[in-house]
Amino acid sequence: MSYIAKSENYEWKTSGIKKNLSSFEVKEKIKMIDKDNKNMSIREQCNYIGLNRSTLYYEQRPVSAETLKIMNKIDEIYTDFPVYGTRRMGKELNKQGIIIGRDRVRTLMNLMGLEAIYPKKKLSTNSPNHKKYPYLLDNVMVERKNQVWSTDITYIRMRKGFLYLVAIIDWYSRYVLSWRLSNSLDASFCIEALEEALKKACPEIFNTDQVSQFTSDDFTSILQKYNIKISMDGRGRMYDNIFSERLWRTVKYEEVYLKDYGIYEEAYEGLNTFFCKYNNRRLHQSLDYKTPYEVYNAK
Repeated sequence: MSYIAKSENYEWKTSGIKKNLSSFEVKEKIKMIDKDNKNMSIREQCNYIGLNRSTLYYEQRPVSAETLKIMNKIDEIYTDFPVYGTRRMGKELNKQGIIIGRDRVRTLMNLMGLEAIYPKKKLSTNSPNHKKYPYLLDNVMVERKNQVWSTDITYIRMRKGFLYLVAIIDWYSRYVLSWRLSNSLDASFCIEALEEALKKACPEIFNTDQVSQFTSDDFTSILQKYNIKISMDGRGRMYDNIFSERLWRTVKYEEVYLKDYGIYEEAYEGLNTFFCKYNNRRLHQSLDYKTPYEVYNAK
């Protein structure tokens, strides 16, 4: 096989030194993918040129302008008050002049992947096919990088649709190791983020919520392959989510709410710039006014 793909004037050889693709925009990389290539799968091609597979298949979710308006308002309220469940969310929407019933609020929050954060007596019901993993972070002091990683998913609004964003964060340094965008809540974009993060390092413990994306065998098998201890939920869940909720609040107020993404590429480029600044330039009071990069890479 001589080429990964042919697109207009581009020809990429799989042997020898790879051409530097970092300067290419997402839309240019999409053009390089050859869906009819019988010698290299689409996944291999995407990995080769650094393109998220979900980008290739992106289509805006079909929702009405009115529904999207309500979802965006739910997102804003949830960002400020992540402890709000469907009842209080509905009351808050009513208070802001949006007439909506609790069942509709529940439907939209489920579509957005949102769930109130608070200590629960009983965890949400999971598929019987998924193995239950213990909670490993009771009374654990996080004192070094790569001791604990965690991941979470959030809703990203767009002008005529929406996306889902997943990120993997190192608890000690607040360093965002990887992130991915998707237009669906399947596990593939979470797996891609995990695989990218593991190219940088390997944590001792990986903590997640017990949701299908993270309890799937495809996801957990990767953690097991690297002998990473898997921690899920627990009564301390409210506090486990503090790091991700702070990250999402920063993402929304310092990037997403200031922009008006029209297409996937705009969202990707905007978030890529944001995470570069977040990791390398944004000072954190909790880190003694250092950046996540400085703390994560300190010797």
